[in-house]
Amino acid sequence: MRPEEIRDRLAVPWQHGDYVDLRGITCDRLLDLRDLALTGVDFSGATFAGGIDARGARFEGISWFRDVTFAGPAQFDGACFMNDARFEQARFKAAAGFSGAELRGIGRFDAADFAAGADFSGLISYGNVSLQGVSARGAVSFRGGEWLGGLWCQGARLPEGTDLTDTQVHGRLWLRDARRGNAALETGDFGMSFGYTYL
Repeated sequence: MRPEEIRDRLAVPWQHGDYVDLRGITCDRLLDLRDLALTGVDFSGATFAGGIDARGARFEGISWFRDVTFAGPAQFDGACFMNDARFEQARFKAAAGFSGAELRGIGRFDAADFAAGADFSGLISYGNVSLQGVSARGAVSFRGGEWLGGLWCQGARLPEGTDLTDTQVHGRLWLRDARRGNAALETGDFGMSFGYTYL
């Protein structure tokens, strides 16, 4: 599909329950969704050969990027996800940006692979965020991030230099089998943690 066609289908008023089914599509150029208000979308299994620029976008409905391949940069900096953001098994081949993003539903990144770094600095989430089985290489930052609905990191593999400075976790913090470099990921690696931690 052409980026313009995708953009036209998504940049429409959202009504409860609405979503556009774009499962399995291939977009061979950069998809530019910057600063748009978007209806719900299911991109499961899609490929973005040129990457995606959704900086400042407002995802009103479901936002499903399950099993998606981002061959180019994936820029979601400053985006607001009003419902669940699903990125399970997504493959980020280039840099991924979620700096200053807001997750008002859950954020699921289970088994996602970040091959060229990821910036989650300043991210705020209101629902639970799951990084179960995440693998990442390159520069990874969560600096200043806040997880108000808890954080689940079972089996996560983060680079040794992952920045967790000034982070806050409210609610359950699950760190079983999670590692930062060769060391176990621990409560003390986070700026502050309120609630129970499971190691």
